[in-house]
Amino acid sequence: MEVILAKTAGFCMGVDMALTKLDQLVAEPDGHPIYILGPIIHNPQVLKRYADKGVIMVHDPAEVPAGAHVVIRAHGITRQVEESLRERQVIIKDATCPRVKKAQLLIERNTAGGCKLLLYGEVDHPEVAGLVSYAENGHFVFGSAEELAGYELSPGERYVLAAQTTQDRVQFEAIAERLTGRGDLNVTVLETICDATKLRQAEAKELAKTVDFMVVVGGYNSGNTRRLAKVVSEEGTPCEHVETVDELPLSELARYKRIGVTAGASTPRVLIDQVLAGLESL
Repeated sequence: MEVILAKTAGFCMGVDMALTKLDQLVAEPDGHPIYILGPIIHNPQVLKRYADKGVIMVHDPAEVPAGAHVVIRAHGITRQVEESLRERQVIIKDATCPRVKKAQLLIERNTAGGCKLLLYGEVDHPEVAGLVSYAENGHFVFGSAEELAGYELSPGERYVLAAQTTQDRVQFEAIAERLTGRGDLNVTVLETICDATKLRQAEAKELAKTVDFMVVVGGYNSGNTRRLAKVVSEEGTPCEHVETVDELPLSELARYKRIGVTAGASTPRVLIDQVLAGLESL
């Protein structure tokens, strides 16, 4: 059996930066407790490791006491939550991915003149909550072209179209082309999809064409990992999304000659290596 690992598999720059900042706080304790607002990344194994080191995860910002450290994860937070934390003298360590921060500021700048935001993304995703908080004149979040088609757009209104940074670029570009092709709409299109996401998805598609089976490693609650599995499946290649090596159907996979492996942006290298070892043992 030949096992091929995608070059782009594993941590992206934003995730790596967020974990580095949290690691620095954990390694240099100053007596103040360390909090994170929601999971620092969407990977349960990593979260358990930090919990064992005393890092406290909360979902309500009000639970972070004054004087405590709080690490803002790569997804970012809403503008209102950040202002509230500063007012309560919480010590903020901002690990928002630079590309997410750029998207927030682009949305703020381009909606300031009275434009409404149309955002392609997952309505319940924390990154999306942060992005739409920077929209000055209302917003509509949609997860598909069909969902957007069901939303009434007013010819007299101005719109800004943007996307969650980990969305599928091909789908977004098709949506943008459809909107800008309408002569009755005024639409400004923002480039907010991360290049790393584009490259990861493109490589996964190409790898899927050359192998008999694909394994995608990453948390089940990781949006970018789920989309990787989706784009691979769309190529017609059999695919299995797993969090750990223990979930691999090894007896079934033994019949394949070439297996490709990729991983989401929040998947630690140790988990990828364990999956590779499990496959190579066949």
